[in-house]
Amino acid sequence: MLLVCLPNAVAETAILQLQVVEGEGAVPRAGARSSRPLTIQVTDETGRPIEGAAVSFRLPEEQVSGVFSNGLRTDVVVSGADGRVSLWNIQWGAAPGPVRIRVTASKDQARAGLIVNQYVSESVAVSDASTVGGAGMRGGSSSKWKWALLAAGAIGGGLAAGMARSKQSTTVGASAAAVTLNPVQVGPPTISIGK
Repeated sequence: MLLVCLPNAVAETAILQLQVVEGEGAVPRAGARSSRPLTIQVTDETGRPIEGAAVSFRLPEEQVSGVFSNGLRTDVVVSGADGRVSLWNIQWGAAPGPVRIRVTASKDQARAGLIVNQYVSESVAVSDASTVGGAGMRGGSSSKWKWALLAAGAIGGGLAAGMARSKQSTTVGASAAAVTLNPVQVGPPTISIGK
């Protein structure tokens, strides 16, 4: 085989390889922005980072999907000197379920693609009985703390209501575990003499 090198020839990337550095298997919440980036590494066939590769990200058009920070379901990022690209702040839709993000990279005449799998989970309901004041305490061993917090809130609410001498009832606690208290009233002291 004869290899001919032309003096003005531009070296082209022959093969691109893509690897997911961060984001594969992530579980973002429905209706929320992703809190972690989706990071892709672009290399050549020898593992050398490829700078200047255009990496395209595409979310599904239907069912479980979202939009990128540009407001669209597609975005393009150019790889840096380390061959990496990161995409932040995907705004997920309201539908939960599996989602496949298509990633395509191109540099010169070389192209490569892969699919990143994530799962959009249901959003956390505020009226969840295992949530106290949005603190999100869960688990069997912490249930005593949930009730302790509810009791502390009830006592504090009762004392505050009594000090204000309010005649209305006070509601304390989360919507799933509401506690209604009557205000504490302090009257004149009673003195008993004799048996």
